[in-house]
Amino acid sequence: MDQELKDSIMGALEMVVDPELGVDIVNLGLVYGLEMNEEGQLTVTMTLTSMGCPLAGTIVDQVKHSVSDLPEVKDTEVNIVFTPPWSKDMMSRYAKIALGVRD
Repeated sequence: MDQELKDSIMGALEMVVDPELGVDIVNLGLVYGLEMNEEGQLTVTMTLTSMGCPLAGTIVDQVKHSVSDLPEVKDTEVNIVFTPPWSKDMMSRYAKIALGVRD
């Protein structure tokens, strides 16, 4: 996957907002990786802010929907992992400011 496509996917994923924190999953640092095969099957490896997140299904649906308009993406699989565990250190500067987290 070239950088331009990766940037397009990450841009689309910025539309997915964590309902508990009100900040998008990219700036929260929840997206760990993107892979795409020749058939256009996208695999988004990501985590959640908490293991017991009751909105995991909603977030997965939003991830799939957010990239569905990209012509290169034919199908999307969301792989939820908890290793490495998410921490506030993974957030972008924007997310830290939005949530009032001090460095």
